[in-house]
Amino acid sequence: MSSEAAAAAGAPAGTHKDPVTGEMISKQELKRREKQRAKEASKASKAPVVAATTKEAAVAGPSEDDLNPNQYYEMRCRQIKELKKTQDPNPYPHKFHVSRSLTSYVDTYGPEGKIPAGTKVDGAVESLAGRIHNIRASGPKLRFYDLHGEGTKVQIMATQQDATDSEGFITAHEHFRRGDIVGVTGTPSRTKKGELSITPTSMTLLAPNLHQLPSAHFGLKDQETRYRKRYLDLIMNEHTRKLFITRSRILNYIRRFLDDMGFMEVETPMMSMLAGGATAKPFVTHHNDLDLDLYLRIAPELYLKELVVGGLDRVYEIGRVFRNEGIDLTHNPEFTICEFYMAYADQEDLMDITEAMLEGMVKTLTGGKTTVVYHPDGNRGVEGAREVELEFKRPWKRYDMIGTLEEKLGVAFPPGDELHTEETNKFLREVCVKHNVDCSEPRTNARMLDKLVGEFIEPLCISPSFIVGHPQVMSPLAKWHRSRPGLCERFEGFMCGKEFCNAYTELNDPFEQRLRFEEQVRQKEQGDDEAQGVDEVFIDALEHGLAPTGGWGLGIDRLVMFLTDSTNIKEVLLFPAMKPVDTNPPAATAGGHPLGTSGQV
Repeated sequence: MSSEAAAAAGAPAGTHKDPVTGEMISKQELKRREKQRAKEASKASKAPVVAATTKEAAVAGPSEDDLNPNQYYEMRCRQIKELKKTQDPNPYPHKFHVSRSLTSYVDTYGPEGKIPAGTKVDGAVESLAGRIHNIRASGPKLRFYDLHGEGTKVQIMATQQDATDSEGFITAHEHFRRGDIVGVTGTPSRTKKGELSITPTSMTLLAPNLHQLPSAHFGLKDQETRYRKRYLDLIMNEHTRKLFITRSRILNYIRRFLDDMGFMEVETPMMSMLAGGATAKPFVTHHNDLDLDLYLRIAPELYLKELVVGGLDRVYEIGRVFRNEGIDLTHNPEFTICEFYMAYADQEDLMDITEAMLEGMVKTLTGGKTTVVYHPDGNRGVEGAREVELEFKRPWKRYDMIGTLEEKLGVAFPPGDELHTEETNKFLREVCVKHNVDCSEPRTNARMLDKLVGEFIEPLCISPSFIVGHPQVMSPLAKWHRSRPGLCERFEGFMCGKEFCNAYTELNDPFEQRLRFEEQVRQKEQGDDEAQGVDEVFIDALEHGLAPTGGWGLGIDRLVMFLTDSTNIKEVLLFPAMKPVDTNPPAATAGGHPLGTSGQV
């Protein structure tokens, strides 16, 4: 029966239970597996029976390296289910006492001379835990395991003579496979070749791995698998682990920097009735109890400024924002942002703070240097790869928006106080056509200016730089420039041609703010889905008085990309947005789901 017919009949996918693995699978797949198992059983029954005359032959068993992933999974499931039945040993114990972390063990016993080669530390007993990566047998009475955890490795040198239960040594070690999490209790030692080890008196299976790990030689390279199964990526690739440790250090540095300046970290709503604080298309969700559609936030800005009105003069928030836009190398629908608002500060203060924060951060990450090497083509390690050196040392270069466009395009732009007019719209359309700059409808002045900046100014910003002098029409929440009519006090930080921060002297005039919001409504009516609406609560807050304030926003993910030499934003997100593997995934069932499905977007 076709899948369409099955759907019409109302039969849910995965309704038959595999008696071996316990999976819920289709009837066709169950028949296929039963046929394959019958074939293998028949072949095994016809094979000549050879008596195992030695313990070595008993230990050797069938070669698991030749099994495909499904065969290995079935075999492993049978083994673990048998252990669950016999409880000899229990494959999922509740607790294992760890006396030291692997890092502490290496720091304590690893220094040269602490343990001479070929000896043990008499009287010392340690208990370690981690994941087995490699297994090497030197006969049935001696086994070596590589125990990994916390980014480090300790070798297990298991010998029958050292085991508490020497008679059960061979049987006990038959249970361990690559990928298993084990606990080991024994004596610190060093092999004759000088490798730090632990010689166990006992080993305990703590959590078996039912799947075949990728080979230690080839590793895990496939990007799709790495992004969809980040847990497997972290198991196999030390580089991935280090990258996310760096991300954590960056977040911690920002928090410490702002805390030391007297800022208070706060949390604001993720959902609201208006999507404001930025120019972006929002996600819509529904509140069942209120029967109300709500927007996931595109920025926390308006809430944070309301807190400044309330007297919290220095506030910041680090959290997720959601923008219903495209997915590419530098954009993810949900991403992490840091925003802070500082009473009695302006854009000049914020530029100084940005330079100081990032210069100090880079020094912390690099051990004192102010430069970072970046490979814009993503081919680090390839001979002849293009690389650029990003210089974070203060002061950074500044590009005036209109002045730089005039210089690059060889034309004079209309005065700043005319950049919002229909005449300027006609002028910008002609400039875009002349220089082959594509701008889809609606071709508002703000959108066309943004496209021109992206074409002619952003590529100039290799090392961190500021673009300043934005027209008011591009910045509905920024305060007008005190000396340049039609412009506002705003800057954007760029490096490698990509924006990473945005800041301005905040507009605190409620009359002007209402006019700006109304202009945004007109742009929305023209078809601009990213334009904002009128937020009456925010205007009411401004009417209570907002002190002169500087506001600042930083894209954490973009910054991490540049500081970890990553060209794809998916590399710096633990769980990036991905297209569904199966467009019609089967419904979840009690007791598990079919192998390979995922609820990931």
